[in-house]
Amino acid sequence: MTSTAPHIHGATTFDDLVDWGVQSDAVEGVSRSSGRLLFKGPNNQPETGIWVCTPGRWRLSIPRDEFCHFVAGRAIYTSDRGEVIEIGPGTAVMFPAGWAGECNVIETMRNIYMLA
Repeated sequence: MTSTAPHIHGATTFDDLVDWGVQSDAVEGVSRSSGRLLFKGPNNQPETGIWVCTPGRWRLSIPRDEFCHFVAGRAIYTSDRGEVIEIGPGTAVMFPAGWAGECNVIETMRNIYMLA
């Protein structure tokens, strides 16, 4: 996107998404991701966009600080330390680099994210 300030109108319902494939490290089910990249800086830092994911459960490890504002769906993130983070519309989470655990998507979720 070429703009002095990259933007997407209606990001909570925007449907011109790209198939990003199946979530790796599946534990249960087959979650598919789609999304739209809004901006990616030099060396991919920062990166921001829209991410949509269908139900399923998988392992994850966050490589860089990631801020997520969930605008639809339901999920449960469980850290390797046992902390449970319930996600629903309106939930904002700052996952620090190195956060590891599982994500269990219960209802297709949509998140506006920024990786630092």
